[in-house]
Amino acid sequence: MKKILAIVLVAALLLSFAACSSKKTDDTTKAAEATEQKTAETVADVEAIKAAGKIVVGITDYAPMDFKDKNGEWTGFDAEFATIVAEKLGVKVEFVEIDWDNKFLELKTKSIDCIWNGMTITDEVKNNSNCTKPYAKNEQVVVIAKDKAANIKSVEDLKDLTFAVEKGSAGETAAADNKLKTTAVQNQTNCLLEVKAGSVDACIIDSTMADTMTGEGTSYADLTKSLSLTKEEYGIGCRIGSDLTDQLNTYIDELKADGTLAKLAEKYEIALAD
Repeated sequence: MKKILAIVLVAALLLSFAACSSKKTDDTTKAAEATEQKTAETVADVEAIKAAGKIVVGITDYAPMDFKDKNGEWTGFDAEFATIVAEKLGVKVEFVEIDWDNKFLELKTKSIDCIWNGMTITDEVKNNSNCTKPYAKNEQVVVIAKDKAANIKSVEDLKDLTFAVEKGSAGETAAADNKLKTTAVQNQTNCLLEVKAGSVDACIIDSTMADTMTGEGTSYADLTKSLSLTKEEYGIGCRIGSDLTDQLNTYIDELKADGTLAKLAEKYEIALAD
């Protein structure tokens, strides 16, 4: 009886090992299939753009990177940059205005091919997209009425103020990191509107926009750039695993080398990344 029981136990143990081995093989197969699928998607990304005859770029209304000219056409540093890249790809460019807070969802669902709108390279961006190398420099700055700017010398001087920030932006993150009181709005242009209307004391926006949109000769002549909270760099966000990233990196290098980006930077007063 004991001998029979031992045989049964050995058989059961062998079956258990077989099941574990089978599961491990299944898991390995699934992982391999997932890798193959990801590779297939990666290869297909640039080809899909060429097949469609257009690259769909997600943007917001954000001067000087993307904004509409007097004819209602999108222009700006990033808009011109994207148009040049589209020509290199042999396709047209289509600009789609998106909700910045949903930018990664738009990318994942393939509503857009890339996020190209003065996007600060952060850990969140790296975790949710395949980001290119940096192409421009930026800062998150406080914009406030000129007659109040002299009172702002440090972060401590901001603690009792209220701020408008773009929802899902680096400005919102900078405000949270410094424990500032904020109201989230749809885009950075609305941040300036809130300050001008007096509904908040100040706003936190990109220095690139602050330099273009405030001061003498602008619609916000009474506002000025004040304290800098962060130093950043801009990148272009592609889908995770996308071969479009490497293609864009190649174009960034080419357009830097031939002086195209330098001319655009001078035109729109943008500081290029090193």
